Amino acid sequence: MKKILTHWTIAFVTLFVITFIGLKDPQVKEILRLKGFDLLLQSEPKEISQDIHVVSIDEKAIEKYGQWPWKRDVLADVVNQLREKGAGIIVIPILFSEYDRLGGDEDFINTIYQNGVVIAQTGTNQINKNAVPRGVAKIGDPLPWLFEWGGMLGPVKEFGEYADGVGVTNTAPEVDGVVRRIPLLMRIGDEIYPAMAIEVIRVATGAPSYQVKTGEGGIIAMRVPGFDTIETDANARIWLRWNKEYVTTSIADLETTEVKFNNKTVIIGMNAEGLGGIIATPVGERYAYELTASTLSTVLDGKNITRVDISFISELGVSFILGLALILITRFMPYWVIGLKLLSWYIIAVYLSHYFFTKHLMLVDVSWIIITITIVGFHSVFNRFILEFKLKQQIRKQFEKYLDPRQVAILVKNPEKLKLGGDRKEMSFLFMDIVGFTPISEYYKNKDDPEGLVAVINDYLNRMSQIVLRNGGTIDKYMGDCIMAFWNAPLDCPNHAEMAVKTGIECAEETEKLKKEFREKGLPDINIGSGVNTGTCIVGNMGSENRLDYSVVGDAVNLAARLEAATRNYRDENGKVTPLIYSSYTKEQLKNIKSIELDKIKVKGKDELVTIYKPVTNLMEGYDFTSKKKVKTNRKKDNKK
Repeated sequence: MKKILTHWTIAFVTLFVITFIGLKDPQVKEILRLKGFDLLLQSEPKEISQDIHVVSIDEKAIEKYGQWPWKRDVLADVVNQLREKGAGIIVIPILFSEYDRLGGDEDFINTIYQNGVVIAQTGTNQINKNAVPRGVAKIGDPLPWLFEWGGMLGPVKEFGEYADGVGVTNTAPEVDGVVRRIPLLMRIGDEIYPAMAIEVIRVATGAPSYQVKTGEGGIIAMRVPGFDTIETDANARIWLRWNKEYVTTSIADLETTEVKFNNKTVIIGMNAEGLGGIIATPVGERYAYELTASTLSTVLDGKNITRVDISFISELGVSFILGLALILITRFMPYWVIGLKLLSWYIIAVYLSHYFFTKHLMLVDVSWIIITITIVGFHSVFNRFILEFKLKQQIRKQFEKYLDPRQVAILVKNPEKLKLGGDRKEMSFLFMDIVGFTPISEYYKNKDDPEGLVAVINDYLNRMSQIVLRNGGTIDKYMGDCIMAFWNAPLDCPNHAEMAVKTGIECAEETEKLKKEFREKGLPDINIGSGVNTGTCIVGNMGSENRLDYSVVGDAVNLAARLEAATRNYRDENGKVTPLIYSSYTKEQLKNIKSIELDKIKVKGKDELVTIYKPVTNLMEGYDFTSKKKVKTNRKKDNKK
C-alpha cells in the first residue's frame, strides 16, 4: 500500500481529483477567482470623470440645512440651483416612499416635472408598492435569466408620475458579499425594471423603453435606443470599473461656488455620517451612490469588462495540461529545472492575466492554474523525494558494509551512479582465503572454544576488509574465511587492476602482523592466498523479487577464484605459500607494480593456458620478490584447494 501511495504516477490521481473539483466550481474556487479579479480591477489607473459630478449631502450640508430628512422644498431648491449651473441629468438615488411630513412635496413635484430628474426605487421581498416599470422590447425571453425580487418599493405615486425616470438601486453581491457586477435589468413577476444608470441614459436620449436580446445561454446584450449596444453576461450584469474619480461639491457650497457643470450628469449622494449606505466593493467600502456613478461611468465609456463564455473550461484545460507536464518534468528532470518551471509558469500566468485585462479588458482566472500546478507539483516532488530517500536508504543498507563510507556517501548523493540490473563492464576481482585454516580450527576444537575460533576469523576478516575498502574495493561476500571483492563497480575506478593487486600485497603484509600475534598467543601459524584477475563481467542487482544482491558473474570472476586456489601450488624454498598471484590480463594493466612470471597453467573451464604472475615487492616478509630470477616452485598436480 505504501509503495502505491508513494509511486510517482499517483500524482496523476491528484491531478484528476483537482480537475474534477475545479469542474464542480465549488464556492472556495469561485471566491479565489473573484479575489484574483479584484487585483485586476484595483490595478486600473484612476482618472477624473468628464461625465459625472457628485453633489454631496455631507456633514457640512447637515450643519447648514439641519437634521435629515430635510423638507423636500430644500431638495427642490437644490435641483433648481443645479439646473441654473448647467447640470445635465440630475440623479437622486434616494427613496421617497413616504410623503413629506413637513409639507414640501408640492414644490419638489413641480421642480422635478420634465426637468431631467431620475429618482430611485428598490426591489424588496417584503412589499410591492408604487413600482414604476418600463416597457422592454424583447428578442427571446429574458425573464428566466433576470434577477428577481418579490416586490418593488417605489416612490410616492406623484413622484413616480412626474419624475422623468425612476431607476432601481439594488445591487447583486457575489458569494463573498462584494459587489463587482450590477444587473442592468431585473424583474418582478413578468415586469422588467431598469437599473438607475440605464434609466439615466434612457432619460438622456429621450427613449421610451429598452431593447434586450436573449439567446439559449442567457441574455446577450441590451440597448437603449439612441445609445450604443451594451453587452452583458447571461444575467444582464456588467462588471463595474473603478478607474474614475469624481469631482465632489457639498450642497452647502452650491450657492457660493462658481462651479459650472457643463451638462454633466449630477448625482446627489449621501455621505454624511450615518446616512449613506456602505457597500463592499473590490476597491474597498464605498457609498451606495458611488456604485450608481461607477455603473453609469462604465456604460458611458463603452468599454465593458468581459469574461469569455469558454474561459471557465479553457482555464481548467490549461490547468490540467500544465499539471500533466509538471508530473513528467518532476519525474525526469533535475530539481532546479522543476523549480524554474514552476516559477516561470507562475510569472507567465500572472503576466497573461494582467495583459488580457489591460489590453482587452478581459478577465482571465489564473488562480486555479496556480493552485493546480502548486499542489500537483509539490505532490510530485514529495513522491520523488520519498522514492529517492528509499533508494538512498536501500543503497546505504546494501553497501555500507561492503564499501568505504566515502564511496557509500557518493552513491547516496548520486544514485544514478548505481545502475540497477545487469551491466557489462571490465573489472578486477580478488579472492582471498586463509591457507592452513584446518590446524587453527583443530586447535580451538581441542580447547572446546568455538567462540575463540569465531573471534579469530572475525578479526582476520575485519582487518582484510578494511584494506579492501580503503583501496576503493567493493566486498561482494564472505564465504567462511574467504573474501570476494571487486573494483570498478558500482563506482568507476580507472586503475582497478593496480588497486586490486595493491590490496592483495597489503593484505599479505597485514597477515605477517597477524602471524606474529598468533605466535605470541601460542596459536598455529596462518597464511593467506589471494588470486586477482581482470576481465569483462556482468555486474548489478541479482537475485529474486524478494531478495536482491549486488554482485558479479562471468568467466573472469571464476578465473580469479581458480587463481586463489592455485596459490597453494607455489611455495618458496621454505615451503611458504605464494600469497598473491594474478593473471596476465591483470598484469597488462599494471603501471606502477613490477611483476614476475610464475607459470603457465591450465585451469578448470579453460582450454588455453593462463600465464600467472606475482608482484615484485619487499612488503611481505619471507618472500624474495626483489629477485628477477624465477623462484623455484613445488607445483602440485592438483590445482584444487
